[in-house]
Amino acid sequence: MKMTKETLSSSWQLGPFLKADAVNPCLEPDTTSRFVCPMTGGDVQWEEKDVFNPAAVVRHGSVHLLYRAEDTVGRHAGTSRIGLASSVDGRHFAKRPEPVLFPAPDAFQHLEWEGGCEDPRIVQDEAGTYYLTYTAYDGHKARLCVASSPDLLSWTKHGTAFGNAVNGKYSDIWCKSGSIVTRREGERFIGAKVNGKYWMYWGESHIYAATSDDLIRWEPVETNDFRGYTAEPVLAPVLRRRQHRFDSTLIEPGPQAVITENGILLIYNSRNDEKHGDPAYAPGAYCAGQALFDLVDPAVVIARSSEPFLVPDKDYEISGQVNHVCFVEGLVYHQDEWLLYYGTADSKIAVAVCKG
Repeated sequence: MKMTKETLSSSWQLGPFLKADAVNPCLEPDTTSRFVCPMTGGDVQWEEKDVFNPAAVVRHGSVHLLYRAEDTVGRHAGTSRIGLASSVDGRHFAKRPEPVLFPAPDAFQHLEWEGGCEDPRIVQDEAGTYYLTYTAYDGHKARLCVASSPDLLSWTKHGTAFGNAVNGKYSDIWCKSGSIVTRREGERFIGAKVNGKYWMYWGESHIYAATSDDLIRWEPVETNDFRGYTAEPVLAPVLRRRQHRFDSTLIEPGPQAVITENGILLIYNSRNDEKHGDPAYAPGAYCAGQALFDLVDPAVVIARSSEPFLVPDKDYEISGQVNHVCFVEGLVYHQDEWLLYYGTADSKIAVAVCKG
């Protein structure tokens, strides 16, 4: 029987997740980390200002976070770079002293400088290659980009995800937050094809879908029937924000989407509208929800949480660069636990735990 909103209970959701208060925040800014920026030649404290919004993956028995870090220099009060931290237990992390993905004088510097490399998500392919979706920000526009690596240390940038799609139609649009559909095999999350294609959820404000043959080049899913009329195909939202709810201002994909027995599970981030949101949550609060998509047609949503499962209520989540923020981007299964990593107030990183 095909699952519908009427036949599904809330049991399709992943959780409950409990914040690991004993160790949180599990990653914080560091004024001692230094790095010679290849764009300026200057020595910068590359994670002095904030660390947040990490991707997460298990490799060789340890949890690795690829996290966004900001310095305090530049016209935009901080360039973002991607750092790497590792942990055996998923709670206590050791950082590498230098970032692993950052703006450089390469073919992509016009996309990344001087805003930087932001907000990664990560999956593997069958052969073990890692694929990172991340936001390249030039200080004016965000663009969803892709990089790949054999070892999490050496990254090959492939440029914008939609650069070649539909004869370049989407090559220069504002786009971010790419969550690729995966299947879990033990502690690995492997990009999974549905009907012969890889799928990805992406976007902010509303959530859209895209497909790919190789996890690098993506084509947004379009529709010819948008509000009953259109002159040409346009982007097709697969999940919309909801007025008077916790996800009333915007929604963005969280970590990699995961195939389950009920459907494709997507954890997503949201913002509560100051005037037309849910008064149970702080105005402007970023909370996390969950949605379930159809296994046959990943563009069809079949269930959605009515309330958020992760809400900012700790001091380090309430006060920071942006107040009242839990922003989820990292999910792993490690030592019989689900570990969910999220940015707190755009300033630090915390973990929440669900027993497997």
